[in-house]
Parts: sequence; structure tokens; C-alpha cells
Amino acid sequence: MAYHDESLFAAVSVLATHGPIKQRLMRAFGEHLHEIKDDELPEEVKESFATLRRRMNSCAPANGEGPVCASVRKMSKVEADECAELIVRIFGDVARYSDASRAAVAPLMRSNGNGADLPPFLVKSG
Repeated sequence: MAYHDESLFAAVSVLATHGPIKQRLMRAFGEHLHEIKDDELPEEVKESFATLRRRMNSCAPANGEGPVCASVRKMSKVEADECAELIVRIFGDVARYSDASRAAVAPLMRSNGNGADLPPFLVKSG
């Protein structure tokens, strides 16, 4: 199951750049998050991401623009700020979830003597 850590990081990075919040929000979602499927995310963030997707696709496109552009264009600055904050919150939640998953697997790993961790079945017993 892919958790899209890199896509979320890229979206947060776009939000952290200079420029109007609506432009950054359109780029963050449009370039990095719009293709993420809800079932590819941890249970802990599915509802938040579904809310974000609904807000980012709330308006019908007009004049050749896409639904994300139309939706963000009609948002107030406060609404755009809330969506940007939601992206950052989802990124944090996914990062915590990923860290917890790695921590659960770590005790199963063994060192091969060269500094690399390996699953127990690959470690030569002496």
C-alpha cells in the first residue's frame, strides 16, 4: 500500500514557497495530490483527504479551467488557508503513521555485521 509520503511532502513544499496562497494551493493539489486514491492512504487520514478532495473539486469547471482551478478561484482567502493547513495536517499524520509502521518492523530486523539491517531469515547464524 502506497502512502504517498513523497507526494505530500512535495505538496507541502509548494505551499511553503512564495506567492499568493490560491496559486500555491492549486499547484500543490493539482501537481502532487489530485491523483491519490483514498484507498491508498492510511485509515487515519482517509476522511481528512476526502474532505480536502471535496473542497478542491467543489465547483464545476468553466471557460476551459479544471475543477480544482474553479474551486480555488471561488474560495475566500480564509478557505484557501484552511485547505493548505489541511494538506499540512494530512502530511504530518501520514508521516506519524509511517514512523509507527517502521518502528513496528524495526525489532524484526538484524544487522548483517556491515551496518545494514536485514530480516532475520537472511542473517547467517553462527
